[in-house]
Amino acid sequence: MTTVVPIETAKLAAQSGQPRVGVLLVNLGTPDTADAPGVRVYLKEFLSDARVIEDQGLIWQLVLNGIILRSRPRTKALDYQKIWNKERNESPLKTITRSQADKLGAALSDRDHVVVDWAMRYGNPSIQSGIDALIAKGCDRILAVPLYPQYSASTSATVCDEVFRVLARLRNQPTLRVTPPYYVDEAYIEALATSIKAHLPTLSFQPELIVASFHGMPKSYVDKGDPYQSHCVATTEALRRRLGMDDTKLLLTFQSRFGNDEWLQPYTDKTMERLAKDGVRRIAVVTPGFSADCLETLEEIAQENAEIFKHNGGEAFSAIPCLNDSEPGMDVIRTLVLRELQGWI
Repeated sequence: MTTVVPIETAKLAAQSGQPRVGVLLVNLGTPDTADAPGVRVYLKEFLSDARVIEDQGLIWQLVLNGIILRSRPRTKALDYQKIWNKERNESPLKTITRSQADKLGAALSDRDHVVVDWAMRYGNPSIQSGIDALIAKGCDRILAVPLYPQYSASTSATVCDEVFRVLARLRNQPTLRVTPPYYVDEAYIEALATSIKAHLPTLSFQPELIVASFHGMPKSYVDKGDPYQSHCVATTEALRRRLGMDDTKLLLTFQSRFGNDEWLQPYTDKTMERLAKDGVRRIAVVTPGFSADCLETLEEIAQENAEIFKHNGGEAFSAIPCLNDSEPGMDVIRTLVLRELQGWI
């Protein structure tokens, strides 16, 4: 069905003079509520995406609807409750992404024809609602900003898929640009290094090494041509050079595996266990693949993996916050957006 912008809105946009440019920050997504029904709705949308689970055949549908959506929402809801922003009644990912959009909008406030909004690929606010809002404000050009430093089909590409689906329903489409992955961008590597250097002096201990943990991916996806693993490696190598560390002091691991298939290795949880058993007593973990703290960083790393490390003999563990809406983090987003808006503003 073709989406039509109301005539009144179109008239207001035309009367405003200079057409506006929209910037839409997009992150992965979050349940609307930290309970089983809310998580079930979110997981249903997320795990029904063929970019995330490529084989959406009958067997997967039986597993998804007959097993996963019956049991997993209850356990994941408990995890969300551990990190939930109770003041706003929303996940930290939603709180932080909103703040990133607000701060970017403030940074671009001297350009009154630029409008900044935000959306989630899964859950709310949806990409559909974000694009509709920008068009309603008179934007005839839109820059979509997937907040993933490293490209993968299951993150960056599925944002593009959804943006294209929304635009396909429009008779009068805005012109579209999409920011590229920024896994070795100088501003991004510098921000990571700055955040690590700022965090370590706040600790009561000196880490023996740092683990860089990235979200995992089935190995078969990489074998088919996904560049995600090579991007993670490149990020880690660039960060090592910036910090003056080698691969014994800054380790690369992959977290959040799901199902029985082989995923990218080394696994974060197994590495935590091995390091502790090998006599490492103090570590810090940074999560460079996440632009904002979320369930995977605040619960899986800061709580779950900390417990694994300490249970096997480790003594001190610290999770370094994501770049979030910090000054270095906003420098990255602002640099990326202004670069891609050249010729439009």
